[in-house]
Amino acid sequence: MDIGYEQLTLSKYYVIFKIIIIYFIKLSDEISMNLRSKIYIAGHRGMVGSAICRALKARGYHHIILRTSSELDLRNQQAVADFFANEEPEYVFMAAATVGGILANSTYRANFIYDNLMIETNIIHSSWVNNVTKLMFLGSSCIYPKLAPQPLKEPYLLTGELEPSNESYAIAKIAGIKLCESYRDQYDCNFISVMPTNLYGYGDNYDLKTSHVLPALIRKFHEAKITNQPFVKVWGTGKPKREFLFADDLANACLFLMSNYNDKELVNVGTGVDLSIGELANEISSIIGYEGQISWDSSKPDGTPRKLLDVSKLRSLGWKSSVSLQQGIRLAYADFLKSAYAELSVA
Repeated sequence: MDIGYEQLTLSKYYVIFKIIIIYFIKLSDEISMNLRSKIYIAGHRGMVGSAICRALKARGYHHIILRTSSELDLRNQQAVADFFANEEPEYVFMAAATVGGILANSTYRANFIYDNLMIETNIIHSSWVNNVTKLMFLGSSCIYPKLAPQPLKEPYLLTGELEPSNESYAIAKIAGIKLCESYRDQYDCNFISVMPTNLYGYGDNYDLKTSHVLPALIRKFHEAKITNQPFVKVWGTGKPKREFLFADDLANACLFLMSNYNDKELVNVGTGVDLSIGELANEISSIIGYEGQISWDSSKPDGTPRKLLDVSKLRSLGWKSSVSLQQGIRLAYADFLKSAYAELSVA
C-alpha cells in the first residue's frame, strides 16, 4: 500500500510538473519570437530585408511571410490592411523604403517623403489593428541634426537642423520613429525603432544615379580598372567622415534586438568607427586593384561633415559588429562581380 501510494503521489507531481512546463513554454511563445512565429519582412528583396531573411532562415525560422512590391503595394492603405487581416503576422521587420544617395535624395524629394511616409504609416497602423506582437522599424542615421556633436547619441534626435540634401527622407524616417512611440504610448504596442548607420553588402544598388557612396565607388573603380581609365572622378572633397556597417551584421543585430529589447527609445546600430570618404576611396581602389588617380569634384556637395553613431547603448545590451570594413568590401565586391555587374553589363 505504501509503495502504491508513493507511486501515485510521484505520478501526480509529474503530471503537475509537466503542466507547468507546458504553460511556461506557451507563455514564452507568446512573449518572444520563436521558430513557430509568423514573421513578416517588409522589403525582403532589398539589401537589408534580404539580409534579415537570410539570418532568420539560418536560425531555423520557417514561417516567414514575404510579398514583392508587385504583389503588395505598401503605399496602398487598403491593400496593406487586407494583407495584415488575412496573414495575421505576429512579428514585423520594417525594412521596406525608398532609398538612395545624395543625387537621388536631391532629385526625388517628393518620392522620398511620400513613399516612406505612406509605407510606414500603413504598416504601423495595420500592425496595431491586427494585434502584432512586436514590430521593428528600421530608420537611418540621417535623422540626426547636421551639426550634432559626435558621436551621435540617441537623445540628439530633433535637437537641430537636418542636412538639406536628404531632408525629405530624414523627415519621413523621424515620422516613423514618432509613429512607433505614439502607438506605444496610446495603445501599449511593442513597437521599437532601430537606427542603422550607412549600410552596404549583398544585393546593393550600383546604379550611379541612385546608389550610396560605397557601392558607387565599387562600380566606378571596377569600370575604371577594366577600361584602363587614368583617373576616377568622385563627388565632393573627400573630407567628410562616414561609418559603414555590413548589412548581414545589421540583420544579426535586428534579430538580437527583436529578442532582447522592448523599450520606447530608439537604438543606434553601427560599428562605432568611421573614416573619411577619401580614405574609403583609397581602400576600395586598393581592394579592386585600380592603379589610376582619384579626382575630387569639389563643385558637388559633401553632405553632412561627419556621421558616427554612438553604439554604447547597443553594446551594453550585449551586441557588437563582427565584419570589418575591409572584409565587408571584399564580400560586397565579390557579390558585385557575380551578380550586379553582370546585370549592369547586359543593361
